[in-house]
Amino acid sequence: MLKHFKHRFALLILLLMIGTILAACNKDDDKELSDPNESTSTDVSETDDGEEDASVDSGPKDGGTIVGAMYSAPAGMFNPIFYEEAYEANILDFTHEGLVTQNEKLEFISSLAEKWEVNDDQTEITFFLKEGVKWHDGEDFTADDVVYTYQAMSDPEYENAGGVRVNYVAPLLGYEAYQSGETDVFEGVVADGDYKVTFKFAEPNVSPLYYASFPIIPEHIFSSISVKDIPEAAESKDPGKVIGTGPFKFTDMIEREQYILERNEDYWQGAPHLDSIVWKVVAQSVMIGLLEKGEIDFVASPGGIAPADHDIVADFGNIEIIEQADFGYQLMGFKLNHRTTADVESGALNPDNWVPNKKLSDPKVRQAIAHAVNRQGLVGSGHGEGLLHGRGQPINSPIAQQMWAYDESSATAYEYDPDKAGQILDDLGYVDVTGDGFREDPEGKEWILNFDYPTGNELRERSAPILQSDLENVGIKVNLRQPAEMSVYVPGLTDDNTDWDLYLIGWSLSSTDPDPAGLWATKAGYNFSRWNSPTSEELMQKAVKAPDAFDQDYRSKVYAEWQKHFSEELPALLLYAQNSLWAYNDRIQGIKILPHSMYQDAHEWWVEDAE
Repeated sequence: MLKHFKHRFALLILLLMIGTILAACNKDDDKELSDPNESTSTDVSETDDGEEDASVDSGPKDGGTIVGAMYSAPAGMFNPIFYEEAYEANILDFTHEGLVTQNEKLEFISSLAEKWEVNDDQTEITFFLKEGVKWHDGEDFTADDVVYTYQAMSDPEYENAGGVRVNYVAPLLGYEAYQSGETDVFEGVVADGDYKVTFKFAEPNVSPLYYASFPIIPEHIFSSISVKDIPEAAESKDPGKVIGTGPFKFTDMIEREQYILERNEDYWQGAPHLDSIVWKVVAQSVMIGLLEKGEIDFVASPGGIAPADHDIVADFGNIEIIEQADFGYQLMGFKLNHRTTADVESGALNPDNWVPNKKLSDPKVRQAIAHAVNRQGLVGSGHGEGLLHGRGQPINSPIAQQMWAYDESSATAYEYDPDKAGQILDDLGYVDVTGDGFREDPEGKEWILNFDYPTGNELRERSAPILQSDLENVGIKVNLRQPAEMSVYVPGLTDDNTDWDLYLIGWSLSSTDPDPAGLWATKAGYNFSRWNSPTSEELMQKAVKAPDAFDQDYRSKVYAEWQKHFSEELPALLLYAQNSLWAYNDRIQGIKILPHSMYQDAHEWWVEDAE
């Protein structure tokens, strides 16, 4: 599941996040619900009545190691401005930080910034940074690091090198001129001394804290490296060379097996209690056995524990479960356009060069496919039914259900109706000419949809053949290809100069703002469908354009229009939003559960059995 980092959407993953972090990444995104209008609910197993934990009374203890489990290995990019998927975000969540973070109400609160001021016309926001913050290598954190991070994401070579976070910099003053190479003067973020930095926007900005919330990377490490070379630099990939300001340092790994984070003794909020956090790559099929035995201590994003395992894990006497609405969803995407090989090789995202995928170019074809898929069957209704055992629901809008902009009523609900799906295809001329049970296209040619999906998420893996069966039930021939590990899947998904038609991915969404541009803008790196809709672009820009966009009701109405348009155009079929099912051993104390994460303030975590 892709998760963007703290905004897992993700990727990544790539999450694929992004999956990933997305974190996806992800932080992606790798971002499920009972009632989207309710505040986050928490379901935590309890200790026996009358038991008192004496160790809590004695206060936190220093020392000890905890082990987390994730189902897929990170692809290997540990630089916030270039990571793509949620498994990478699992490392970055502990090593890197932004100027601000969020609390349990999703309000922005200080992190590396002490305070901030916004000018009267909302075109500038000035941050006063915390002093005394050190990078992992002992160098001082300063305003120059903030400037460099955003300048690097605005660099002309950034997108060509695989960077996908342009939504954080596109509104900045002078972005287009700097990004195009017309000028070498970066106006968007300006330092005034070591601990004061101002973000300048081309127009009044309705959510400046969102744009200023991205994790910061060290200027003294990367300024001597060309932006195009940063993704392959050891400083972006190798333990011991990945430098952040966070509570833990990324110090060692056995690639594809385990990843080791060690305490940052000089952490600005105080040295963490734990000695280390170890991430292990664990097959989902054996995860709960290891959890019960204490060989792993926590399972969270992306994926958490499988819905089918909830009741089993709930019976473990030493495990606490958190079930709450996830910021994300799983989807089956439609490759509407393919990039040219030349653009892939150069890293360009140029819609003018995209080659339409005629097999899926008609929205009515995509709508027929939506009616052919039994999404409620995937979710189930509990009692052992469906892949989710009822712990989630089908959704029709790609905005997080916890967000004020979410409007299910504006979107088209594609009910499971094979007969309707067949009728739509018949009317479009997709009929079985050869008598083999599968439809040919309107020109009488063979019509086969290639279907790709990644390994790592057991529910997603199990979804693929079910979806194939649903489509073949209405006469659509599907070539379900062998699943690939995320490290292989994501490049194929990103390059898309091949014959992909259908793909599966999971997104963890941003908890900071409902703006969907990071995933669905035409030139967004995560727009893997290569959806190119002028109407979508117009609405997304309208929803953030001042002065009207300062009115949240106005933004809600515009996003309602956008959600309607998305569900009609259908660049992807949203399959379901799965409840987050996080679990951790009760030997761990100090965990703070937020709506979008359980990794907040990890420096406060401690274990009762520390020696």
